[in-house]
Amino acid sequence: MEQRLSLRELSETDIPFITDYWLNSEPDFMRGMGVALEKLPSRAQWEQMLEAQLSQPYEEKQSYCLVWLIDGRPSGHCNVNKIVYGEEAYMHLHLWQQETRKKGAGRELVRLSIPHFFEKLRLKKLYCEPYALNPAPNKTLPLLGFRLVRTYVTTPGFICFEQPVCLWELTSGQWSARQHLLPPGKG
Repeated sequence: MEQRLSLRELSETDIPFITDYWLNSEPDFMRGMGVALEKLPSRAQWEQMLEAQLSQPYEEKQSYCLVWLIDGRPSGHCNVNKIVYGEEAYMHLHLWQQETRKKGAGRELVRLSIPHFFEKLRLKKLYCEPYALNPAPNKTLPLLGFRLVRTYVTTPGFICFEQPVCLWELTSGQWSARQHLLPPGKG
C-alpha cells in the first residue's frame, strides 16, 4: 500500500516530536549525521527556539520548519536556517523513526518542501550542507536537481562537530524549470 505523504508548517503540537527526536535518538545515528552530542541544547532550549518560529513573520525568521506527515502522522521535519530573506537559506532533512528511512519517502517529502521555502521566504538559492559521510542526503539532493558546489571541512552548525561536508545548491530558476519538465511526484 502506497504511503500518503504531506507536510504542514510547524505548530505548537509538533514541538515535543522534534525535541524528542533530538534528545532521544540513538547516539550512533546522531553522530552519523555529524551531531556532537555534547552540544545538543536542553529540552527547554529546543522548545524556546521552536516556539520563537511560531510568531515571527517570514521576513524575520531565523529558522523555518515544515513537519512531514506519513499517512497523516508527524514523522519528520525539514527546516531551513541561516536565512537571508529574499536571498538564500540552508536546508536540513530529518525522518524521525528508523522504520521510515531508506524507503523513498524522504526524497518525496523534500520535493514537497522545496517550493514552500522558495515561496514563503522568497529565496533565490537553497543550500544543503550535509555531512559528507552521511549517504542519504548526498544521494537524495542530486535527484532533486541540486548541484554539488564543493566538498570541504567545516563545523556546519551549532550542534555539529568539525567534519567534511558537501555543499549542494538549487536556485529558484533551476527548480522552476525542473518542475515544468517532470510529471508530478517525480522531483
